[in-house]
Amino acid sequence: MKTETKSWLQDLGSGVHAIDTAFVRDAFDAAYLIVRKGRAAFVDTGTRFALPRLLGALDEVGVPREAVEWVIPTHVHLDHAGGAGALMQELPAARMLVHPRGARHMIDPSALWEGALAIYGAEEMARSYGELTPVPAERVATSSDGMTLELGGSTLRLIDTPGHAKHHHCIWDEDTRGWFTGDTFGISFDQFTTAKGRWIFPTTTPVQFEPEALRASVQRLMDADPACMYLTHFGRVDEVPRLAQALLGMLERMVALGEAVRAAESDPQRRLSRLHEGLSAIFLESLAGHGCTLPAATVLELLEVDLALNAQGMLAWLEREKRNRG
Repeated sequence: MKTETKSWLQDLGSGVHAIDTAFVRDAFDAAYLIVRKGRAAFVDTGTRFALPRLLGALDEVGVPREAVEWVIPTHVHLDHAGGAGALMQELPAARMLVHPRGARHMIDPSALWEGALAIYGAEEMARSYGELTPVPAERVATSSDGMTLELGGSTLRLIDTPGHAKHHHCIWDEDTRGWFTGDTFGISFDQFTTAKGRWIFPTTTPVQFEPEALRASVQRLMDADPACMYLTHFGRVDEVPRLAQALLGMLERMVALGEAVRAAESDPQRRLSRLHEGLSAIFLESLAGHGCTLPAATVLELLEVDLALNAQGMLAWLEREKRNRG
């Protein structure tokens, strides 16, 4: 008799399954398994430590490893692609489909590792991310804007979506009329859901945040009139028009904060501190308006990782803008 489905695996319908990768905490980081007529694809993988759950999802759903055709990281940040190489070793027939700007980092992840090491430090890298496994070049394919894939008779379409990262693409699933958005459509944690629905905010993780490009990418997603979005952080969200408006509104507030900090401070450390404080204030105010009744200390604890990374990413944006202006 089949055992009860694992708590970390959610059947979202139409062959789409969300896998909680257990990165940071429960319901923080998702990978997705798409199954159509016995053929399968993973979208995002979490870190190397997610591998048992990724393989366990195949077992739970009843998909042989040789039936997985594609592993598709939305981009090569380690919470999305850190486990991709290790997963590929377990899937004999799979190919990896990655943005052309990210392919070299999957084939030789040494520069990716060094970049992350500079941000997180050696202790955190070992604790949270684990070893990065290279993917043989002959098993790596690169996406192009507008390309389509056939998966068990279903159509998946990929588009280039810079703004969070230059190496980011999103995947459209025609069957569910939903986008697998990686970080392009922001972050929505269920702890902040109220009677008004889900709450959402942009992610400006280092080092390639570009507000104008992100706005354009969100609009491209919305041009498809999606019924839902599959977020890596975290899960399927509906009410897409409302969330898009909220996301872009929050982005405007964050950009205004960055411009104010740029005008007021020249020292990078003071800029970083002001950005962190300003983001905290923006998020707390937005959540209060959304009807969230959690204590401020609890909110800031839940958002601690994202506040720190968003502040660092915005600082990188301000410093890059300063260089570009001469």
